[in-house]
Amino acid sequence: MANYLANALKRLSISHNVTTGAAFRVLAANLHTTTPLAKNWNGRNTGPQRWMQYNKVIYPPQAPEEEPRPAYVCHQKTNIKYSPKKMWYVASFVRGMTVDEAVKQLSFVDKQGAAYVKEAILEAVDMAVKKHNVEFRSNLWVAESFCGKGRVFKGMRRHGRGRTGEVEYKHCHYFVRLEEGAPPQNYYQMPPKTGEQQLDDWVDSMRKRKVTSSL
Repeated sequence: MANYLANALKRLSISHNVTTGAAFRVLAANLHTTTPLAKNWNGRNTGPQRWMQYNKVIYPPQAPEEEPRPAYVCHQKTNIKYSPKKMWYVASFVRGMTVDEAVKQLSFVDKQGAAYVKEAILEAVDMAVKKHNVEFRSNLWVAESFCGKGRVFKGMRRHGRGRTGEVEYKHCHYFVRLEEGAPPQNYYQMPPKTGEQQLDDWVDSMRKRKVTSSL
């Protein structure tokens, strides 16, 4: 792993003045962290740049007759060694679930990205309880869950007859927002009715008509 990271830094030419050992320490400090995304390190990433800053928003006091504002917490894991296209399926799977149901379902998902998503959700729950005064750990649900494209390392793959090809080692960022309270009954908007369904509704409404002044 160390040789691969050192060779990757040489190919990327991050700095001509940085030695291999120091460059490896810089790379290890930036990968697999929960710190804000750095544009200097990853200029082509996709996703929010200030996702963790939403935790520092201070809202004005609410009036007694207003509906209580539910607490929320945002969390992220950056530069996960996993394809963003594969992570999208896992991130979409847990949307609208309670944290207990999401952790239970992810424990049985046979995908590498499920372990990263489960770890991020558990870290967000601990953050909500310890730093955001959420009383009950189980009273949280996944309000937002999505991923973005991370750093892409390019390598060389050997082919037959002395030929070579290019291989990409992709990384992704995972973002999650937990909200206090019960999840909605229908998280996703219902699809529009088809022509046959609309016709059936019209026929039912016609059959339920009642003649005025009749028995």
